[in-house]
Amino acid sequence: MSDFFEKKLLGNSGEFATIIRAARLTAMTDATVLILGETGTGKELLAKAIHQHSRRAQGQFITINCAALPESLAESELFGHRKGAFTGAIADQQGRIQAAHGGSLFLDEIGELPLTIQAKLLRFLENGECQKIGQTCVEKIDTRILVATNRDLHAQMQKGEFRQDLYYRLNIVPLELPPLRKRIDDLELLLQTFTKKLAQRHQLSTPHYTKATIKLLRRHTWGGNIRELHNFCERMLIFFSGKTIEPDHLPLEFHADKTIKLHHTNKFNLPETGIDLKELEIEMIRQALRKTYGNRSQAARLLGLTRDTLLYRIKKYAILD
Repeated sequence: MSDFFEKKLLGNSGEFATIIRAARLTAMTDATVLILGETGTGKELLAKAIHQHSRRAQGQFITINCAALPESLAESELFGHRKGAFTGAIADQQGRIQAAHGGSLFLDEIGELPLTIQAKLLRFLENGECQKIGQTCVEKIDTRILVATNRDLHAQMQKGEFRQDLYYRLNIVPLELPPLRKRIDDLELLLQTFTKKLAQRHQLSTPHYTKATIKLLRRHTWGGNIRELHNFCERMLIFFSGKTIEPDHLPLEFHADKTIKLHHTNKFNLPETGIDLKELEIEMIRQALRKTYGNRSQAARLLGLTRDTLLYRIKKYAILD
């Protein structure tokens, strides 16, 4: 069996390598996995790697984007329905959970799953029982559940937007993929690999990046993470096939990043009258929470803190986001 981790999840940086080691160990079990991380970090790829290295590798790997499921159809899509169970149910339909029997079901954006469906998913996770809409009896289904989100489920739980019991049931093995800016030493490896594969696909000659260009790329914030880097590689390949890419060839946003970073080095000046450091800290925390729509993990990253440190300070200052 080819190593899906090595082929698809590239990188050697410390935090990323730690997550991959944990994922390899988890793959050998049937434990539910909660994959966390910003958009574009490769959560679905990690889920697929776990499936490919499990005893279920020969079974189906089925994915559902919970954010794209209309609430009226979510239960039917997951659990299936019997003919005549509701208006429009003109035939029996198998749910995704049944379809993945013997394999794995990946639920992306699990934070978007309606509360009414969360209770039924919890029941399945607890005892493997699956009941179609309009069916009185339950079926025992052997499907492993892998879930992912870029949202702060703990914060959603506290607001009553996510079931507490389901949160703790999903949080057995949490794996948080670091954003690209936290594993910037992997950038050159990813850049070269993506460029080579894309060049083969498009039948174009690979471009060459100068050291000065690489230096500028390392300074970029990469808000779209691995997905943004992949798209960037494709754009550069198409426009500069077989050429040398200098800093001036990069899109404007890469130069804007540099300007912003230089500006930030002199942004904060202590006024002659002094400041209230406590009030400044509280305001910075509030701004970070607003910018991340209450996502405390992302807010902690913006502030250069660990999540636990941020939670401690939110509690200490009684900050309501």
